[in-house]
Amino acid sequence: MGKRSLIAKRMDHVPFQAIRAVGEEVAKLEKQGKHIIHMEIGRPDFDTPAHIKEAAKEALDQGFVHYTPNYGIPELREAIAEKLRSDNGLEVEPAEVIVTVGTIEGILMALMATLDPGDEILIPDPAWTSYQHCVRMIGANPISIPLKEENGFKPRIEDLEALITPKTRALLVCSPQNPTGVVLSKEELEQLADFARQKDLLVISDEIYEKLVYEGVKHHSIGSFPGMKERTITVNGFSKAYSMTGWRLGYVAASKELIGAMVRIHQYCTVCATSFAQKGAVQALRGPQEPMHAMIKEFDRRRLRVLDYLSQIPEVTCVRPQGAFYMLPCIKSFGISSAEMARYLLYEANVALTAGAFFGQYGEGYIRISYANSYENMETGMQRIVKALKALKK
Repeated sequence: MGKRSLIAKRMDHVPFQAIRAVGEEVAKLEKQGKHIIHMEIGRPDFDTPAHIKEAAKEALDQGFVHYTPNYGIPELREAIAEKLRSDNGLEVEPAEVIVTVGTIEGILMALMATLDPGDEILIPDPAWTSYQHCVRMIGANPISIPLKEENGFKPRIEDLEALITPKTRALLVCSPQNPTGVVLSKEELEQLADFARQKDLLVISDEIYEKLVYEGVKHHSIGSFPGMKERTITVNGFSKAYSMTGWRLGYVAASKELIGAMVRIHQYCTVCATSFAQKGAVQALRGPQEPMHAMIKEFDRRRLRVLDYLSQIPEVTCVRPQGAFYMLPCIKSFGISSAEMARYLLYEANVALTAGAFFGQYGEGYIRISYANSYENMETGMQRIVKALKALKK
């Protein structure tokens, strides 16, 4: 009789994140004395604003170190509800908010609370890979919506129509998007909302990059459209806009029915978000916003400079990003895979990037550039990339 595996079968479809493997490879090169420019990391390179840190420190000094309510401290939930009403047009009460341990917990809670094994959810491709693997972890099936460069990396309703089956339960939306930096317009989101209503789909809307928009572009929340509140779970957090990635703070907002299901998962999983970190988050929302605006202005400066460098390489095309801090240039003309290109640039140019295939099948042929690094490092990195690609073409 053979030995029974100790690992659940569903884990066969949940790989280690490829981006972490890149990090290990980079660390090895740095240990050898190589100067690697990091353009693979999806986190702001700025410090958390001082007034947010001071609020957390004060909470610690006052002994605010114990469990909080599962939903989060009332003060923070009220601040989130106020923010969603004023910024996003979402009529949300504090009772319709849960503070989560990072945005990804909010995504996982939303999926677990709404999808049964065998259910299908439509997910943009390319997109942040956690979406697909979280779906697989709960036994549901992610169905890729092809986002193509010729369509501006935006979903087409005809593609969605072709993917619908009796098992389709939900649609995931992310705008501004990782890895393309694309922002969906109000009209494009309204089309998705119409589709969701017609097909009776739940919508999970990841809005973590909402504040990082450029060129006068405005972010819109799909849950604010008519008939969408009861069928939309809005997921957001503090990591990107306030440079609080290590604080691990996010939130979900939805109808009381959906919140009631999600909080039960939260209770048995993480219990509550870190107490003193929540006090800092209150100040993030209610305190000065100037540090955030200054950070966004600097990201915009870098964005334009990276586009300038890419324009120097005739073989490379790139959809102009208007949000987040990423862009996804096409490298198909070089005749090698995205993983091979990322490896080439790491070893020949000493620049760490992310292969497009990491973000899904439709990401193949592209590389993701993150400009969440200093302007000086970005300049050095892009000079190296341009030089290496010109040499490769020769």
